Amino acid sequence: MFWGNSAEMAKIKKIVEQVAPTDSNILITGENGTGKEVMAREIHAISMRHRNKMVSIDMGAIPETLFESELFGHKKGAFTDATADRQGKMEQANGSTLFLDEIGNLPLHLQSKLLVAIQSRTITPLGASKSLNIDIRLISATNRNLFEMVEHGEFRQDLLFRINTIIIHLPPLRSRVEDIIPLAKIFLANYAQKYGKVVTDISQAACEQMIAYRWPGNIRELQNTMQKAIIMCDSNI
Repeated sequence: MFWGNSAEMAKIKKIVEQVAPTDSNILITGENGTGKEVMAREIHAISMRHRNKMVSIDMGAIPETLFESELFGHKKGAFTDATADRQGKMEQANGSTLFLDEIGNLPLHLQSKLLVAIQSRTITPLGASKSLNIDIRLISATNRNLFEMVEHGEFRQDLLFRINTIIIHLPPLRSRVEDIIPLAKIFLANYAQKYGKVVTDISQAACEQMIAYRWPGNIRELQNTMQKAIIMCDSNI
């Protein structure tokens, strides 16, 4: 995790250091590209569960018909394409951290099934007759305003209360201007090495343009911009 020099990130670092060693559920919010998954991995890395691999799942990318199978697993023959037993993400994360990315994209009618599993800390794979106990630390992330979604009936209030014991909001890159150039230089070094380029610095004019730019895609956009710049660069600056 690149913490940078902004006062806002310094406050977030202190919060992370306090909550990471606990098993509290954490909700990470922020715009696209602000580094929510990187933050989740940082929290896991300094938690008591760091010896086990963090398990991630993009809640917005799961087809509704496969939701229960993805999260809870299934037994052979549970449905037409179930040709073998399969562990769900929650069982894979037993003893570790489960990261639910873009939880705000989960349809309302599936939120109750997730809530039951989180509350009871048990899951029942599709086609199974017995429930399994799970021991997970839950970190969720979203770029949406879940409190507004609750008001509009799009997100369950009881589920929100379960996942947001601690809320960490990652600021957009435009509000941490002092971190733009240091981040750019990290990406410069990484991509110069990856592509075998001898590029050692960024021109003053380019730095001024980057600082003035609003970066709507945040850190992800900056990373992609630096990758393109390294590929196209025909000098060492």
